[in-house]
Amino acid sequence: MTEGNPSLLVVEDDVDIAEMLTAYFRVQGYAVQAANAGEDAVNLCRSSRPDLVILDIRLPDIDGFEVARRLRSSRRMEDIPIIFLTEKRERADRLQGLELGADDYITKPFDIQELRLRVRNALRRAGPGSLTNPVTGLAEGALVDERLQECLQGNDWGLLFIALLNFDHFREAYGFVASDDVQRAVSLMIHNAVRGVGGPNDFLGQLSSTEFLLVTTPANLPVLEERIRSRLEQAIEYFYPLKDRGPEANVANRLKLCFHRLSPGDGPFTDIQSMKAALVRPCSK
Repeated sequence: MTEGNPSLLVVEDDVDIAEMLTAYFRVQGYAVQAANAGEDAVNLCRSSRPDLVILDIRLPDIDGFEVARRLRSSRRMEDIPIIFLTEKRERADRLQGLELGADDYITKPFDIQELRLRVRNALRRAGPGSLTNPVTGLAEGALVDERLQECLQGNDWGLLFIALLNFDHFREAYGFVASDDVQRAVSLMIHNAVRGVGGPNDFLGQLSSTEFLLVTTPANLPVLEERIRSRLEQAIEYFYPLKDRGPEANVANRLKLCFHRLSPGDGPFTDIQSMKAALVRPCSK
């Protein structure tokens, strides 16, 4: 990260959105540059490396995926955090972004306050010594990658992926404080479910704010999934205020849980990105 104020590059071909984001983040204390095309964005990153890139996928020349691919292929720019900002919601787009090492993904129309918090969190994760999620305190980023890399080297591992679906709808309805409380509650319940049942080398981390990952042994995987599933499914209704609880409550796109197991027999996996994609894919349908 650069000295002084963090620097952002906004890559957006809609001039109005680009100007709005530039003005907003400058008021927040960031040094901001903007590019309206993909080639310009790559050149700006080469000449003045930003601390984070907010990157639209649909651009007039090369798309945002190609911009991200070029950044990730450069030793100088490979670790710049990237937040995809796009109208695309298809599962394939999200998986492609994940495979390219995107740090976050937000769809239009977006809440500017949410984007601000995601930028802040991504910069914290990228900063020196920042290896835990700022909301839950669980390991993420390099710590998760390190553990998955260890799994690639052996055959005695089992992964349990736990995704909290429709979380964006919950945040829109109840706000950031309530959504942060849900993330903390879910992480604590998973941790408590593992304690006393899991092994001494079990590992709990996060792939994203709503995606949790448990590394355990193949033998413990079914028992832990059943225990975690039971606790979370019983609790999820209580994340809502009283007026929105129960089967008759008129709440669209309610929170849901998705679980997926992964073991060496589901491979082979050539790298941790292919392993992450295999974990996420069933819960992104």
